Amino acid sequence: MSSSNRVLEDNSYLSKIDRLFLKFETVLTLAGGIVIFLLVFLATTNVLGRWIFSLPVSGYIDWVEQSMAFFAFLGIAFTQREGGHIRMDMLVGRIQGRPLWITELLSVILMLGVTLVLIYGSFLHFLRAYQIGDSSMDINLPIWPAKLIVPVALSILALRLILQIWAYSRAVKEGGDTPVAVPLIEDAAAVAAAEAESLMGEVQKGEGK
Repeated sequence: MSSSNRVLEDNSYLSKIDRLFLKFETVLTLAGGIVIFLLVFLATTNVLGRWIFSLPVSGYIDWVEQSMAFFAFLGIAFTQREGGHIRMDMLVGRIQGRPLWITELLSVILMLGVTLVLIYGSFLHFLRAYQIGDSSMDINLPIWPAKLIVPVALSILALRLILQIWAYSRAVKEGGDTPVAVPLIEDAAAVAAAEAESLMGEVQKGEGK
């Protein structure tokens, strides 16, 4: 299941690096959102062009296929930072303190190992497509840029996982329930309280105007 999470901050070097890296991840996520917006615009143009002028966008399917890699992978590191990936936490949700951080640390180490394997494999696919000049079927659109974005995005994810390994290792060493730079699972009551506080803040801003 997916859970609501929050990431704590302090004045440590770990937290400063986390916030700095978050800015970079946010830019990449925004880029992925822009790609989706452009796809919506392209789809609208294609439909209207076909309907009104009987002139669809040339290579529409090719453009859609290539863009999918960008919006699917550019936000993957940001999602990991925010704890937004779907996960089964029926067992982990019942653990607290140092045992929880040990469990999370082992999980992130495993994810890093899998990610490194995927980086290697996806880079080989990119290199092969680049060397043979692989292209799409309709308008011969080069495929290697879409294949390149996969190892690049996974490499950024690997850096985020390394940062989280640092954070969880620190949490294991220090104990406690409030480590920084890692997503903390919130219960339903905490989520409701945060949403209510945010809503009240918006209402007060509106009344101030």
